Amino acid sequence: MSNTSNGASAYQPPPADVTRAKVSAGLARRYRAEARFRALGLSATLLGILFVIFLFGSVIWRGYSIFGQHQVRLDVFFDPEVIDPSGTHSREALLAADYQALVRAALKSRFTEVEGRRQVRDLTALVSTGAAADVQDAVLADPSLIGQRRSMWVLTSSNVDWLLKGKVARSAPENERRISDEQLGWLDALIKDGRIEQRFNWTFFRHGDSRDPELAGVGGALAGSLLTLFVTLLLSFPVGVAAAIYLEEFARQNRITDLIEVNINNLAAVPSIVFGLLGLSMFIGFFGMPRSAPLVGGVVLTLLTLPTIIIASRAALKAVPPSIREAALGMGASRVQTVAHHVLPLAMPGMLTGAIIGMARALGESAPLLMIGMVAFIVDIPQGLTDPSTVLPVQVFLWSDSPERAFVERTSGAIIVLLLFLILMNATAVVLRNRFEKRW
Repeated sequence: MSNTSNGASAYQPPPADVTRAKVSAGLARRYRAEARFRALGLSATLLGILFVIFLFGSVIWRGYSIFGQHQVRLDVFFDPEVIDPSGTHSREALLAADYQALVRAALKSRFTEVEGRRQVRDLTALVSTGAAADVQDAVLADPSLIGQRRSMWVLTSSNVDWLLKGKVARSAPENERRISDEQLGWLDALIKDGRIEQRFNWTFFRHGDSRDPELAGVGGALAGSLLTLFVTLLLSFPVGVAAAIYLEEFARQNRITDLIEVNINNLAAVPSIVFGLLGLSMFIGFFGMPRSAPLVGGVVLTLLTLPTIIIASRAALKAVPPSIREAALGMGASRVQTVAHHVLPLAMPGMLTGAIIGMARALGESAPLLMIGMVAFIVDIPQGLTDPSTVLPVQVFLWSDSPERAFVERTSGAIIVLLLFLILMNATAVVLRNRFEKRW
């Protein structure tokens, strides 16, 4: 007993200086660890920002020049002997005329010294192959031009446009560029005459795909994307919101609803190409729906976006305070009235956000659409839901695989248009969310 008392009395607490030193050392270690963690987080954030800047910067640097296109002014003589020898002015005769001969004649009228088939071919190569189509469109729109001489602005070839934009060095050896020294002389003469200008490239937005780079545009892909997303939104948003409301507000918790919830979460992680295979086998193979059409693409993307919309809508419904439901039910409202008049308006901003997220994912998808044939070469702009069409991501894929150097510019330009489309959709989501958002 005495030993215990002596041991207890013999214990001496450490001096205050020692305790303070230990606490200070521990605090210093924790502060250093916190500083390292903050530095790592800041470094990771800065690295991610740098990668994004590099990605967007490289795309913009390669594609910004697509918004300008060089054009050449030709003095075209609408020769009646070439356009309509019979003088009937019938549409069939006007469509069958050799308008390329008028373009060659306009160029030769400026360069009278050009002779021989090779020189004429090289001279004509300075302008786009679509120049003849522009002359034809002018005649079809106004047949009174026949027999007159008018100035017309037509596109230059992609090789000329590429050279004038500085993508190819003029000082490079002749065998390293697609413009010969003789063509450079003709081009300099046209520039000196003020016959070549760079104008806004409306062709890029109005035309569909083309084998000639200067005539290729995103008009068809943009229209196809709009029609496809219209079908997707028309089907996925009502169905997704209705499914979320039922599961969250009305369905009983049992094994069936648990199985449905698990499957919805699993579908959100299924690779997108699986939905393409489903659309190919079911909608095209079984139901016989048209291939490479916005209608089929929209239905396939609906299956892809439904899980995202359902999950986001359920989360928005859960975020509504229970007191809102209890107050409505306490005032005598039915369950349906409570959901329709009180819960749904408060959850609508979150639902719209989820819908826009799902639509943004659908806009960027290409794998499921490749499976249903939307990788086809589409020249005409689709006018309806069953017309053959393609979408912007698929158009980017097609152009990126082209060997023509001028398609590099168009690939980056299409990516810029796609990014602007996504920014517009996200801005729309923010506006709608602020418009429907209510405070409680």
